[in-house]
Amino acid sequence: MFAQVLLATPLHDAFTYLVPETITNLEVGMRVMVPFGSRKLTGFVIELKDECKLDFKIKPIARVIDKQVVFTQELIDLAFSMEKLYLCSPGQALSMMVPSGKKETESSLFETEDLISSRITCLSDDQEYALQILSKATEGLFYLYGVTGSGKSEVYLQTAERVIKEGKQVIYLVPEITLTHQIYGEVMQRFDNKVAILHSALTPSQRLKYWHQILSGEVKLIIGARSAIFAPCCNLGLIILDEEHETSYKSGNTPRYHARQIAQLRATSNKIPFIMGSATPSLEAWYMMKKGMVRRINMLKRVGKGAFPKVQIVNLLKEGKGISSQLEREISLSLARKRTVLLFLNRRGYNYAYTCNSCGEVITCPHCSVPLTYHKTQRKLVCHYCGYTTPLLTFCPECHSTDLAVSGFGTEKVEEEIVKLFPNATVARLDTDVASADKAKVQQILEEFKSGKINILLGTQMVAKGLNFPLVDLVGVVLADSSLNLPDFRASERTFSLLEQV
Repeated sequence: MFAQVLLATPLHDAFTYLVPETITNLEVGMRVMVPFGSRKLTGFVIELKDECKLDFKIKPIARVIDKQVVFTQELIDLAFSMEKLYLCSPGQALSMMVPSGKKETESSLFETEDLISSRITCLSDDQEYALQILSKATEGLFYLYGVTGSGKSEVYLQTAERVIKEGKQVIYLVPEITLTHQIYGEVMQRFDNKVAILHSALTPSQRLKYWHQILSGEVKLIIGARSAIFAPCCNLGLIILDEEHETSYKSGNTPRYHARQIAQLRATSNKIPFIMGSATPSLEAWYMMKKGMVRRINMLKRVGKGAFPKVQIVNLLKEGKGISSQLEREISLSLARKRTVLLFLNRRGYNYAYTCNSCGEVITCPHCSVPLTYHKTQRKLVCHYCGYTTPLLTFCPECHSTDLAVSGFGTEKVEEEIVKLFPNATVARLDTDVASADKAKVQQILEEFKSGKINILLGTQMVAKGLNFPLVDLVGVVLADSSLNLPDFRASERTFSLLEQV
């Protein structure tokens, strides 16, 4: 017997290997170790055949890695579709799909707010209307275009419940996810313990265990970040993609796939519904809605007739500081009412420009040409794009002058300013620097802010969405237009999405 094997290399062709008589359990969908030149590589069996017309000696498979199938024929077909879409080899696509224990997504800190809620029995008119449309859908693309707090997630979950009762499986994608034991218990209870939650904290053995449970049909609901779209469902009935506009759905590594595109491919091939949702759809999704390729379902009212916040814009040109006089007054009033304040600045570090006053040279990253950000706590200059770091410079690399200056505001500097303005308040900062240093501290900060022990929380985009703080009655966005200047053709689109989601 001979096996057609794809390799996890840039090579696009499948290679033929001899199946030794000692290997009796080989099936399509298993991984094998094969000789390739002087190396041994992992391969993916995509076809078995009894005869081979090649007239030279064929190398035998070294060993079989899996005891049972780990990927389906659907995933093999999907790998060949990805080859055309993303200019990768099908072996690279399959290698990325199969569990390896690698990190799921760049950001995996928080759960989405509505996902953990218990079943809501009293639905709004918009929710009833959305559920009515989706209950009749057997296939097609749908978009829940709803404001924050309109109850989109309850529509997702009730639709998922209906599909699961029909004996089918559901993939539910969220951009960022960490479910505590309590939250996990609530989801498990709602879906009768038939849930697999795929996230970066799982060990390789845990991930492979879930993978086999999904393959067997034991697991009915798969919740996870972008790579959960490759879950090997044997009877897929629905795909849900929450917060469709999020950039974390796009992979930065080969193959550079977008979870939305993969979801469309799987929904089309399986002839099942695909539901997306967001308050700020991406331009691609908006275009598809305008052209009628995706059916839009409006959810423009908040559940419980909640009021929209009053928005005030302050010109900082004459202020010369991060916290404007008006924001300072509003913070004082909120603290006097024993309420908490959430401040948002999507720029970590102390200052975001390090400049020579003599020649005007801006110190930039040698790899990205992006201005380096000064981090006072580390006494380093850091590139927030590639991670390059260098000790704080004492002279200009261009003219060698020692007259260097920093400008702009980062979370570290604004935190320093808040502590001076409100010495009696408990202030905390939450950004990637804090999160990467101590993940346990992140949860502690969130719990203390939720309970009111922390009065003012300053953070980057990780606190801007997906979290529910009942004591907050003031949100301040510092330098709201700063992200418009980023070297990104989507800068204006992403700035709008971020501010709308705050």
